[in-house]
Amino acid sequence: MTLVLFLGVLFVGILAGLPVAFALLLSSMALMLHMDLFSADILAQSLINGVDSFPLLAIPFFLVAGEVMSQGGLSTRIVRLAMTLVGHRKGGLGYVAIMTAIVLAGLSGSAVADAAALVSILYPMMRKAGYPEGRSLGLLAAGGIIAPIIPPSLPLILIGVAGNISIAKLFMSGIAPGLMMGLTLMLVWSIIIRGEEVETLPKASSAERWRALREGFWALLLPVIIIGGIRSGAFTPTEAAVVAAVYAIVISAFVYRELTWQGLFHVLIGAGRSTAMVMFLVGAAMVAAWLITVAQLPQQLAVALAPLIESPRLLMLVIMLLVLAVGMVMDLAPTVLILVPLLMPVITMAGIDPVYFGLMFILNCSIGLITPPVGTVLNVICGVGKVPMSAAVRGVWPFILAYALLLGLFILFPELITVPAAFFAG
Repeated sequence: MTLVLFLGVLFVGILAGLPVAFALLLSSMALMLHMDLFSADILAQSLINGVDSFPLLAIPFFLVAGEVMSQGGLSTRIVRLAMTLVGHRKGGLGYVAIMTAIVLAGLSGSAVADAAALVSILYPMMRKAGYPEGRSLGLLAAGGIIAPIIPPSLPLILIGVAGNISIAKLFMSGIAPGLMMGLTLMLVWSIIIRGEEVETLPKASSAERWRALREGFWALLLPVIIIGGIRSGAFTPTEAAVVAAVYAIVISAFVYRELTWQGLFHVLIGAGRSTAMVMFLVGAAMVAAWLITVAQLPQQLAVALAPLIESPRLLMLVIMLLVLAVGMVMDLAPTVLILVPLLMPVITMAGIDPVYFGLMFILNCSIGLITPPVGTVLNVICGVGKVPMSAAVRGVWPFILAYALLLGLFILFPELITVPAAFFAG
C-alpha cells in the first residue's frame, strides 16, 4: 500500500505537468502524512541536507568545463583532428562523428552538450556531402549518449551519490563500455553507409595530420589528466572537476584565445542555472530517498522480487527492462534519483556488484535519451539541426537496437565491465 501510494502520487504529479522535483516533494509529503510524520521543519532540513554533499560539488565544475569546451574551440579542434585521420574513408564523416563523440565524452560528461556540438559542427557537412538525413541524425544522437558513460560523467556522479557507490570506481568502470559503444556505432555505420553514394573528403597529408594533432593536443590532454589523476590518487573526482574547469578556461583563454571575458561570464551564468536545477532535483530526491527508507519500501520491493534474487542475471534483466520502460518517458536524472534508492537494497541482497549495476543503470537510461516519446537528446539534435522529429526517430532505430544488444551482452557477461574496471582502477 505504501509503495503504491508513493509511486501513484509521484506519477500523477508528473502527468499533471508538475516539474519532477515538485512531484517528488509532493509524493514525499504524501508519505509523511500517511505515516503521521509530517513536519515542515523536517522537510526543509532534509531538502537542505540532500544537497550538502562534497561529491555533488563536481557537478557545477564539470558543467563549467563542458560549456567552456563548446565556446573555447576545443570541440572544433577535436573534429578537425578526427577529420584528418578518417575523413577520407567512405562514410568518413560518420567515423569522424563517432571518434569526436568518444573524445568529447572525456571532456564534458553531458550527452546534451556533446550531441549539440556534434550536430552544429558536423550535420551541415554531412548534408552537403549527400549523407542520408535520418541516418546522420541518428548517428549523431547515438554518439552523444557515450558522454554519460565515459568519465567525467555527470550521471555517474548522480548515481554514485544516490546509491552510495564509489564515484572513482564508477568512472573507471565506464572507460571500456564507452569504447565498446563507439566500436558498435562504427560497425553499424559501416553496414548502413555501404550502399549509399556519398562524397568523400581528400586524404589529409602527413603535414595536415601533424598540424591538427598539434592544435588538438591541449584538448586531448584534458581527459588524460582527469582519468590519470583519479586513477593515481592525485585527486578525487570532485577535485578533478575543479582541475578540468580551470584547465579548460586556461587553454581556451590563453592558448586557443577564443574565450573572452564576456564569453566566460555567459558560461558561468549558464552553468549556474543548470546547477541550480540539478541541485533542487537532487535535494527533492534525497528527501524522497530518506522517506523511502523510513517507510521500508525497498523491503516491500524485495519481497516482490524475491523469486529473482537467487538468479542475479535474471534479476538484472528484469530491472533493465523496467529502467528502459521508465527511461522512455522520463529524463535520465529523475529516473536515477527515483529508482536507485528503491533498487540498491535489492541489488545488495542479490550480491550484484554495485559498480556494475550503476554503470548498467546509466547505460540503460542513456538509451532512453534517444528513444521517443521524450528522448531529450533527440529533441536537442532536432532543435539544433532544424529538422523534424520524425526524421530523427526513423534514423536512430538501428543504433538503439545495437545498443540494446550491447546491453544484453553486458547482462550475460558482466565480466566485460567488471574486469576492465578492476584493471583501470588498479
